[in-house]
Amino acid sequence: EASRSRLTEMTMLTQYEDYAREAVHGIFAPETTFTPQAGTWGLQGIVAIPERPDDWVFFVTFGQQQGDHVFDEGITQDGVLTWQSQPKQGFEDARIKSFVLHDELRNSIHLFLRTKAGNPYTYLGRLMYLQHDGERERPVHFKWQILDWDLPPDVQIRMELQFQSANDDDPAPTGLVQAPPPARTRRAGSTTKSFHSRKGGDPAGRDAKNRRLGLAGEESVVELEKKLLVEAGRPDLAEKVRHVSKEEGDGAGYDIRSYTVSGDEKFIEVKTTKGGASSSFFITSNEVAFSEHKADNFYLCRVYDFQDGHGRYYVVAGSVAEGFELAASQYRASPATVPES
Repeated sequence: EASRSRLTEMTMLTQYEDYAREAVHGIFAPETTFTPQAGTWGLQGIVAIPERPDDWVFFVTFGQQQGDHVFDEGITQDGVLTWQSQPKQGFEDARIKSFVLHDELRNSIHLFLRTKAGNPYTYLGRLMYLQHDGERERPVHFKWQILDWDLPPDVQIRMELQFQSANDDDPAPTGLVQAPPPARTRRAGSTTKSFHSRKGGDPAGRDAKNRRLGLAGEESVVELEKKLLVEAGRPDLAEKVRHVSKEEGDGAGYDIRSYTVSGDEKFIEVKTTKGGASSSFFITSNEVAFSEHKADNFYLCRVYDFQDGHGRYYVVAGSVAEGFELAASQYRASPATVPES
């Protein structure tokens, strides 16, 4: 009873803490009335946050059944949530359209999950859209990345959470294997086969904070550049390849200076992830500006599926603004200048 009272009174949102529905309601909609086991906040699984268009709370209970439909949902060890909408919802449903176009930089979907009915909900964090199955609806099948995922072992035990396996039909690469850049699409949905086979994605913020991962990716590209030049009969140029970011730091606007077979300079910026080819990444304004200044010699090397020195990569040459969709994730603000009277 004391534990139930504590859950009801909690008013601060903290990742991996337990919450009752009434407590979640008190955080996001305190001006409205909460009715246990009834109404939007007391009963529904998908709840719109008042006065915040396209912001949502997901209440998820594993193993639930609605009519003849049994929800098949789970979480991988990397924090990828497989989730299904309500059985009556199809691709034309307004909420489904909102979820497909969800941008975690502009809006928030908060996940509260329990592994069985009767348990409190654990707040696992905000969600980032990864993928939806474009061949199945009613319900629509989604995959989401839980942002800032770092589930403590004791919380996993407390939740009685069993991780879902991440299927992958592609053979693991040896070394760095080149692949074409992913197609630029508008989230039209994947096939059912690729939806099941996808390992999942990763938040760009986690990659950006993982300096060891970034350095390992850069070192692999340095060795690859040297190898390609030697194989092309230019060992003289291979000896001149420099790992600039390691020697000078991150201020140059690129990571590696290499050469084409004909001897032209190549300025290579490397972005590394353990996730898939379509996962987003952070890039600084300095790196974007340098890519525009040296567009004829600039190469963005995206290393993905990277693990223990092995992975895949694609290369996009030229200005980053031309080759990628850029979205501002933060601004540097200074006090406005007051004009002199």
